[in-house]
Amino acid sequence: MTAQRPSVALLIGLVVSSALALLVLAAMLVSGGPVGFALSALLAVAPLPVLLAAVLSLDRLEPEPKLHLAFAFAWGGGVAIVLGVALTLAGQALFTRAGLGAAVVDDVGKVLLAPLIEEALKGSALLLLLRRRQEIDGLTDGIVYASMAGLGFAAVENIGYYLLAYDADGAGGAVQLFVLRGLIDPLGHPIYTSLIGLGVAYALTRRTRARFAAIPLGYLGAVSLHGLWNGAATTSSLAWLGAAYLVIMAVLVLLIVVTVVERRQLVARMGLYLPGYQQTGLVTQADVRMLSTLSARKAARKWARKAGLGRAMSDYQHAATELTMLHVRAERQDMDPARFAAERDTYLTAMSHARRW
Repeated sequence: MTAQRPSVALLIGLVVSSALALLVLAAMLVSGGPVGFALSALLAVAPLPVLLAAVLSLDRLEPEPKLHLAFAFAWGGGVAIVLGVALTLAGQALFTRAGLGAAVVDDVGKVLLAPLIEEALKGSALLLLLRRRQEIDGLTDGIVYASMAGLGFAAVENIGYYLLAYDADGAGGAVQLFVLRGLIDPLGHPIYTSLIGLGVAYALTRRTRARFAAIPLGYLGAVSLHGLWNGAATTSSLAWLGAAYLVIMAVLVLLIVVTVVERRQLVARMGLYLPGYQQTGLVTQADVRMLSTLSARKAARKWARKAGLGRAMSDYQHAATELTMLHVRAERQDMDPARFAAERDTYLTAMSHARRW
């Protein structure tokens, strides 16, 4: 309905990232053996369906293109992992040559180098999406794309960590580590990188002069949060670990609040723009009331599913939401009138097709 032809750069990025992720997994299989790898992969993948559903639920009002989401996930699990490991090891080698001890170099790698390098690489997934900036038309979009990159990174990284634990202490060691990484703190990487996504989205959707300062600020926040957790983990202190965990959970709550507030604002703006289309016959007062509150939208979908029209109702709501977002983007970007008219007519056509049912 609204999808554009995928860019060549995006497709190349998806293919290269996926290939690198597969190469990393193949290397783990060879080095860890089939039993250890199978257990580690199972532990790493087990929480993924719930985590993916949680992230995507943030954006259910205006879902992002599946190809873009897949690219972000693959980038995190492929390019970010490979370059992250390589650059961190290279940085640690420099500190070793400087005469630092092995224990100090290891701590520097975990607390300083890894956060600096990994957050830059995960956050760079948004760079290829900047050319398609109409896909990042709200703070929630930045959070979702960054979270997908974080989930991809965490999934592959966790397999490696579980393999190391398996080699050291057998299945019990891998399961024990899974409790910490997979159950207690499964959203660490998505939360860190979401701060970068928040900064990028703010820069793209605001018109203030200092808006681009939000990107380095988001990166600084992601690095600080990542370094805080890694530092607490190296101390083996439950007090420090608990304090770091509380800070991360506070940031998670903040991110959820941002998405909820933005969603409510978007729904409310439908009541501002959509009445202007009543003369087309595609929007009635009842439709505006239905679209203008989250509870009414949910009730409408429930009714439509019972009547066998669930897909048509979802398509109608989605097109009406995209139409509202078009008006929001036009306000922010001074959109070309011809382009605005073309996109508007696309959404109106989709609404017309849905209303036929």
